[in-house]
Amino acid sequence: MISVQQKDFNVGDEYHALIQDARSEGAVVTFVGLVRDVNQGNSVKELTLEHYPGMTEKSLKSIVQQAKQRWDLGKVRVIHRVGQLALSDQIVFVGVTSRHREVAFEACQFIMDYLKNQAPFWKKESTEQGDKWVDFNDKDQQAMLRWQE
Repeated sequence: MISVQQKDFNVGDEYHALIQDARSEGAVVTFVGLVRDVNQGNSVKELTLEHYPGMTEKSLKSIVQQAKQRWDLGKVRVIHRVGQLALSDQIVFVGVTSRHREVAFEACQFIMDYLKNQAPFWKKESTEQGDKWVDFNDKDQQAMLRWQE
């Protein structure tokens, strides 16, 4: 299930939804991304995320589908927040279930790497020097290479 939303989410509720009726799943891996106070050497005061409704959800579904084609997964849950976010606010939740932990860890990492590089979100940071749009960084692009081998 995929959600792009402004409202916050409850990690415990999302975890319990993942494990409900998952009797054959032996692994649950979750990731939660938060708004940091520093990015690329700049102090960040807040973050604003924008997206194109419909296009973004379609992209996220494609990413999840690619993960399911690579690995034998049970449930997958992706939540990505948009709008104005304060420091330490939750931005993203990825939860994956599988029979085995290796698969769940890899699939969660894959989904996050693809979210960072291919999902159509535009991030604007508010810093003490003013607002600036965030570009892709080399670290995120390098992370994608491991999935293309």
